Amino acid sequence: MIKPMVLVVDDEKPTREGLRAALEERYDVYLADDVPSAIELLEKERFDVLLTDFRLPTDDGMKLIMRAKSLPKPPICILMTAYGSEEVAVDAMKRGADDYIAKGRLQIDELEMRIARGLRHQKLETENESLKQQLDKKFGIENIIGESLPMQRVFEMVRQVAPTRVTVLIQGESGTGKELIAKAIHQLSPRSRHRLVTVHCAALSPTLLESELFGHERGAFTGAHERRIGRFEEAQGGTLFLDEIGEIDTATQVKLLRFLGERTFERVGSNKTLTADLRLIAATNKSLEEAVKAGAFREDLFFRLRVVELWLPPLRERVGDIPLLAHNFLKEFAREHGKGVSGFTPEAVEALMHYHWPGNVRELQGEVERAVVFSQKPKIELNDLSLNVKAGNGLAPETGSKMLLGPTDLTVQEAEKQLIIHALKEAKGKRTLAAKKLGISRRTLHRKLHVYHLEGF
Repeated sequence: MIKPMVLVVDDEKPTREGLRAALEERYDVYLADDVPSAIELLEKERFDVLLTDFRLPTDDGMKLIMRAKSLPKPPICILMTAYGSEEVAVDAMKRGADDYIAKGRLQIDELEMRIARGLRHQKLETENESLKQQLDKKFGIENIIGESLPMQRVFEMVRQVAPTRVTVLIQGESGTGKELIAKAIHQLSPRSRHRLVTVHCAALSPTLLESELFGHERGAFTGAHERRIGRFEEAQGGTLFLDEIGEIDTATQVKLLRFLGERTFERVGSNKTLTADLRLIAATNKSLEEAVKAGAFREDLFFRLRVVELWLPPLRERVGDIPLLAHNFLKEFAREHGKGVSGFTPEAVEALMHYHWPGNVRELQGEVERAVVFSQKPKIELNDLSLNVKAGNGLAPETGSKMLLGPTDLTVQEAEKQLIIHALKEAKGKRTLAAKKLGISRRTLHRKLHVYHLEGF
């Protein structure tokens, strides 16, 4: 087992040697007697712990700690101070030291406890950073599939609003990926180290929703046997995502409006005013403007929510993304279900491209999973698809005409190439028009022409 590496810096040889003798059973101990030699060691080796005296021949130990903390992977820094130098130690902690210990009354057991505690904290920070990177990878904007022009516009808006604290209203049909976009905004924001708390408003009755959001005190209503912390308090420092915001009742709308204006609220059954520092993202698959006209949604709340309004396009308006999404889902479900399916036949791709997808990306995801489960061949065929998809009218929403892919058995990439050729022919070589027909940007089309060696088409 590899021992953690500890660098001991002290100008007194008995102290250095004594600490090495006491620590070397559990740690790999290095010694230095001044700041320059310690810095030289820090630049050569990756130490887990730096244990340094405050008073050293040329510089104080604080300079050494500041240098150590500037390294890409800084060690735990513990400062040894003279007995009674608590003010120096507190100042050192403010300037970057992780801990301190009084040298005059130094006990090895206590020192080892402080080192072990520091290493535990370091491990937790590393694990938290690793988890954050995994979340960034899972929910980051670069991992949301979409090369069509409408989705590129969405991605650009996400990048612009994520670093701010502005309230965002995400609108779009069911299944378009509103929650995924909310997660991407959170992960790209300065609040990503804190929680993203999600509430599906339509799943709760008005009484339960109010308690869920704001919490309640014991005895606030029948069945409230103890105090409950609400989602606003849980999201402190992070992001609160209210899905299906159009379903909330009038009383909850009033409380939400007050929070957006004053950042304050009360638990149900309490008069105590609480505050919460959080970012609010809301989503709806209904037209809030129509709800306002019908008197079902407060106009002032609507204006508060849509400081930034982000519309997600339905799948029928981003037809060029269908092969990419289908291929991604196929790989995911083939691995999950242990199936050796590697692609689609051209007839299957054509059917997917020409179906109108009322359930959007979520419906496509379910369709591909079903096809993977029932497929008995290396590629998903037309007969593996559901009756609804097979019975599509054969008209692509973007092109208005049937896009034939040819009789050969093609991969998704080869099918995409044929679709691009077909679109260019229909557009008589005009690339801007061809990109519009495919539902992708001109820039994306240029890149694909290069990938498929079609620059001279």
